[in-house]
Amino acid sequence: MKAWFITSGKDATAVELREVAQPEPKAGEVLVKLHAAGLNRGEFIAGHGLSGAAAKAGGIEGAGEVVKVGEGVSAFKAGERIMGRASGAYAEYAIFRADYALHAPAALSWEEAAGAGIAYLTAYDMLWPGGELRASEWLLVTGASAGVGVASVQLGKLIGAKVIGTSGSAEKLKKLAALGLDVGLQNRNGGFEKAVMEATGGKGVNLVVNNVGGTVFAECIRALAYRGRLATVGYVDGVVNADLDILALHSKRLKLFGVSNKLRGPAEVAEGVRGFARDVLPAFASGHLKPVIDKVYPFAELPQAKAYMESNAHLGKIILRA
Repeated sequence: MKAWFITSGKDATAVELREVAQPEPKAGEVLVKLHAAGLNRGEFIAGHGLSGAAAKAGGIEGAGEVVKVGEGVSAFKAGERIMGRASGAYAEYAIFRADYALHAPAALSWEEAAGAGIAYLTAYDMLWPGGELRASEWLLVTGASAGVGVASVQLGKLIGAKVIGTSGSAEKLKKLAALGLDVGLQNRNGGFEKAVMEATGGKGVNLVVNNVGGTVFAECIRALAYRGRLATVGYVDGVVNADLDILALHSKRLKLFGVSNKLRGPAEVAEGVRGFARDVLPAFASGHLKPVIDKVYPFAELPQAKAYMESNAHLGKIILRA
């Protein structure tokens, strides 16, 4: 079968199409014929932990039909629609761990099902168990037009929160407003604190999702309300160090946490998937919630899809269609 591999160098990542053997599911695994896969920025950041100097099968989320199940798998059977985290999803066939996978609702197209995985699972991790966001609270999403940013806006509105989003593009903010964004701030690398305080009546926001990185970290702290929470999930600015106002941390009783699966154990990941299936999947199944798909590329055009992602022109998910 054909599969794309990713190699990460110091300054750039490269992709290569290879012919490899079709994988076989082990105990607890599912073999899936892929119909679509979602791109995730973390795989294409040079020197990032998701890719290394050795070539690695690319793709960490997708959607398709179950072909075969491994020993002990009872939740899925051949022919069923499946979506979620996968291993080597930029391929004709991929392996899913059964406890990481989700039944793909009929309301979602293959492209939508592929785009309803990592970004929305990550946003769920930040807004539900991590950020404990409640209806009528204020949520600030920096870099709101990226995949995780859009998912955070949508899930924030699903909870019933009031959402502020930042982006360098007025056009993207207009599109986000159609998804329910309450306040759009055209700020690429900071300068949003005053507007956030004005929007919240001087109190600040209850939760910040920081997709941008170190350049806005200190300002995110200043924008938080008493008992506010700050989730750090990305650093597209490449800045991984920032000043921390310990006085604000102390006096406002703030909670700061990171969101990554790099060191997470399988049981913890599976627990998050179960929570997502309970709290978010029904909204996809009913049609109340739809993944935002920016652009779909044919399987052979992963290099072009990667270049488009790196141009930062997209809003929502970029999909590779088998």
